[in-house]
Parts: sequence; structure tokens; C-alpha cells
Amino acid sequence: MTPARTRSLLTYLLLFSLLASAPSARAVAAQTPTQTRERRAAPQATPTPTPARTQATPARPTPTPTPAAAQTPTPTPTPAATTTASAPQTLEELRARIRDLLARPEFAASRVAVKVSSLDTGRVLFEQDSRKWMQPASNMKLYTVAAALDRLTPDYRFVTSVYAPARPDASGTVRGDLVVYGRGDPTFAVRFNPEGNTDYSFTIDALAADVYAAGVRRVEGDLVGDESYFTGAPIPSGWEWDDLQWYYGAEVSALTVNDNSVDLSVKPGASVGAPARITLGPSTPVVTIVDRTTTSERGTTRDLSVTRPLGQNTIEIRGRLPIDDRGYSASLAVTRPALVFATMLRSSLERRGVVFTGQTRTVDAQGRVEKPLPVSSLVELAARKSPPLSVIAAQTLKPSQNLYAELLLRTLGKVAGAPDPKLSSEDAGAAVVRNFLTQAGIDPAGLVMNDGSGLARSDLVTADTTLQLLVYMNRHRFGSEFRLALPVAGVDGTLRNRMKGTPAQGNVRAKTGTLGTATSLSGYVFSAAGERLAFSLMINNPPRDANPRTDFTDAVAVLLASFAGRS
Repeated sequence: MTPARTRSLLTYLLLFSLLASAPSARAVAAQTPTQTRERRAAPQATPTPTPARTQATPARPTPTPTPAAAQTPTPTPTPAATTTASAPQTLEELRARIRDLLARPEFAASRVAVKVSSLDTGRVLFEQDSRKWMQPASNMKLYTVAAALDRLTPDYRFVTSVYAPARPDASGTVRGDLVVYGRGDPTFAVRFNPEGNTDYSFTIDALAADVYAAGVRRVEGDLVGDESYFTGAPIPSGWEWDDLQWYYGAEVSALTVNDNSVDLSVKPGASVGAPARITLGPSTPVVTIVDRTTTSERGTTRDLSVTRPLGQNTIEIRGRLPIDDRGYSASLAVTRPALVFATMLRSSLERRGVVFTGQTRTVDAQGRVEKPLPVSSLVELAARKSPPLSVIAAQTLKPSQNLYAELLLRTLGKVAGAPDPKLSSEDAGAAVVRNFLTQAGIDPAGLVMNDGSGLARSDLVTADTTLQLLVYMNRHRFGSEFRLALPVAGVDGTLRNRMKGTPAQGNVRAKTGTLGTATSLSGYVFSAAGERLAFSLMINNPPRDANPRTDFTDAVAVLLASFAGRS
């Protein structure tokens, strides 16, 4: 383990040893949590105001179908792109307009890096501080997904297996433990269900049905959730305590379910003075609710707090909710997600009549050091393959899903990395990404990668390196899958509600990034003249108000989309 990861693991262990004295992450629901990542709403909850650090995105969107590899078609220019008087007509005018945006007083204390180039001619249209170190926020996901598509291919599928010492006997009895072995599949989640299906157990039920079909009726042993496929700490390096309560700071596990989070819904009770109605999805005995709420009179102010102490799966809700309130919803991370997975699988099997004589437990890589899983001597009773990586890539980039990026990074380390017992799966994955950049002709010195998602504040990139990545992926053999996985302005993902009614709508494909200290937007756009452009825009220490920062990135993207000249 590297010194950095050793420090990370020690910090993680210290964090849980100080639970009694450390303040837990809190959310005051009247204001909702100050989040640092694009938001996922709970799938079955009444819409509520988006938390202050969040950007509203669709609740667990259905997966994007795998596209056929093809060149991205040139969009038909909109009338606004060719007739709007304010559209820049020459390269000099475009540069002047971007400089005017950069000169706005609200960015006086900020650092802004910009680079725009033509994919057709290779010429640079605009550049400022593009070789300065910048926090990329979720633009880091561009590197993770690009490397995953290159090294794993878009057809790669994760496999989750159920093992037993032997096949069930004539009575259907398995003598020994039933082991569900995860390999980092992120798709045991509602967003990958068939459209309209919001059953949290849908995919786990399918796996349980296969186990039952293999003849299992009784297990004389434990149900073991084995998450030992990945090594290293469950919390990525550089993440902050404030992130760990919320879904965007979920623990990383080789056995992942429901994005390693639970969806909380709090609604007023039936009458004033009654407790609020609280639901949790998925409902699991691993996570408990402490309800200290009351329903207040019509017209009063909502005053709720939601707390999950670090290292615990107890969620406490305190305060009042007006009887006319529409309700509050949030998605909270869980600890020990492999136990949630194993518990849900056992429940599904028991509903089919399977009897267990043992307990439900988990084992991680540390627990397998002395006693590795003897896969070669076990029998695989059932296996579930994920949708292809091309689908997972879209569900990573479009809604900006941190956990999926972290799982992809560790999978790169496990599948494509050089075997090195000193490296965690996370470190090995980062080494694969750097090697990918080198082979692409991009200097990896322009990247400091401490996680796969960009939530780590210690991540650093340059706009120049990011632009080089975009240029390379545009001509990559899997460039179509990469481009189609990006959010589309005014259409989907984290850009669904941005740049609507402009030449950028349906045209700009770009990855957003949002932290309290950073905003970014990097991707592709067709100019009004039909020229293919790539751009990377990054702001560090932006204005605290969300509007000026996104107004700037969106304004530049719209200028590029409406640009009537040529490079």
C-alpha cells in the first residue's frame, strides 16, 4: 500500500474510532444539505426543493440503450445559430466575447482555465491558463470512463456469482456456506430496471430465482456476501467527512446494491401532532430509523434534521413537518453495503421457501488474507452478468454518478492493471489511467488522480490535458460510445435544464463538474458553421452563488455553438 493510501486507511479507521466524539454529518431539511455533487432524487418520493449543493437530475434514470458505433452526425443548425445578431461572426469577435465574460467582476477572485480547439483543423480558437493546475470536480470522470472504454471495451460485463461447496443433493440441501461473490457490478440498482419498474429488489430477485432454479432448498451454513475482489479502503482517498452521509459519498464495495444508498421519504402525518410518515427504500433490517418527528400546523415552517452517524446504519430524523408540506426526500449512503446486498438476497431466497440454518455475514479482502476464497474448488450455482459497459458509461457520466466511477477505477486496477500486492485496487486503477494517457500521447504529468469521480478535493488536472483527452477520444475506435455517454445540453443528465432554447440545446455534449470550490464543463459542440469543436472550461474558487459559475460555462458553450466563423 502506498504512503498516501496508508494515510487514507489510517484516517478512515481513526474516523470510526472517534464516532463517540466526532460530530456526525447533518442535514437541516428546512434548508437541505449543502451538497457538492450533481443530485439524484429518490425514485418514489414527492419532489422537494433540491439541496443547496445539488443540481437536480432525474431519479434513477433508465439506462441509455447501447448505441451502434458511428460518427456523431452534424446537427442541423437552428435559426438562432445563423440569424441571431449577437452570434459571433469572426474568430476575433468570438475571442473578444469570451474575454468579456472572463472580465466579469464576480470572477475577480477566481481562477479560470479555458481551452477551445477545432477537431477539424487542430487550431486553437481560445486559450487562457490552460496549463494551470485546476480542481476538475466531476470532469475527472472523463478520464476514468475513457480509460475504461479503452481497456475493458464497451462490451465488457461485470459478473456476480453465487458459489457453494457442491451442488445441492437430492433433497435440495447445500451443506456449507452459500457465497455471493461480487466483482464490482454497479447495476443492482433501480436505474437499470426496465422502464417504469421501481422495485429495489428486481435484479437481486432475478439472481435468487437462478439460485432456486439450481435446486437449492436448504442451506446448512451461512449466506456470505464476499466483497474481497477489491482491495483497499471503502472510502476513496481525499474524500471529506461531510460527503460521507450522502449518496454521492457512498462507500465502494465489490458487492454494490442500490448505489450503496437508501432513499428516504418524510411526509406529514395524518393529523397535527402525529409523527411524520417515513419510508425507506430499499426497506432492509440492516438500516434502522429513529423517528423523533411531529406534524405541525398548516403554515408553520419545516424544521427537520436528518443524521446518520459515521460508521452506523441508524438514521435519526428529528423535528417538525407542516401538515400541508409536500414532503422531504433525500438519498443517504449506507455503511457495509455488502451486508445490505447479502441480506436482500437471503430475504429473496427465503420468500421462495429456501431455509438457512446459519447467519448472514460478509467478508472483505482483509478477511481473505489468511483464508482466500477457493473458487477453483467451489461450484458456481448461479451467475448474473451486467449490461454492457457502454450502458454503464452513460449512467456514470450523464447523472454524474460517483460510485460508478469509483467501481470502474477499481475494476481497471483489477482487470487491466499489473499485479502488485502493494497497490490497492484504487491505486492500480489510477496507474492504468496514467498508462492509458501515455499510450494516447498525452503527458500524464497533467493529471493528479486521487479518486475516479472527482469528489476528492486533492484531484488536479489542466484544461490542456483534458482537451487533449477529448481530442484523442474523438478519433478513438470507441469514440462514439464515449460521446454518446456525455450529457446533452437541454436534453438529459446534468445538462437537462441548461442551455435550453439556445443553439447549444441538443448540440453540446459535455461533462459537468460541481464542487463548492470548483465548476467545470468539458466536451464537444458543433459551431453554426458546422465545425467540430472541443472545449474545456474550469473555474476554481468560483462565486458562492451557483448561477454566475454555470452562467459563465454555459455562455461560452452557447457562443461556440452560435459561432458563424471558422477557425
